[in-house]
Amino acid sequence: MTPIERAARALCKLDGHAEEGEREGKPLWRSYLPQARAVLEAIHEPSLRMTEAGAKVIRYVGPEESPSGYESDAANVWRFMIDAMREDFSTRP
Repeated sequence: MTPIERAARALCKLDGHAEEGEREGKPLWRSYLPQARAVLEAIHEPSLRMTEAGAKVIRYVGPEESPSGYESDAANVWRFMIDAMREDFSTRP
């Protein structure tokens, strides 16, 4: 199950619906995919705090880089991960 599907199912449940329910022959949770996509778009850019936290991990990969370089690398990793989720979403039927 992709993160987008998990998000759509969670939104469906949050609205008080059984995710296993159906609408027009399709799982009800699928009708929440546009909302899940909107959230994904909204969180594409990491916060400064997130890049700083990620920089702590990346610092161990390339110890010769500058602090701003670590933060940039961490932000890019986040963006690449979000972009991968976007691709998962766009290739789903």
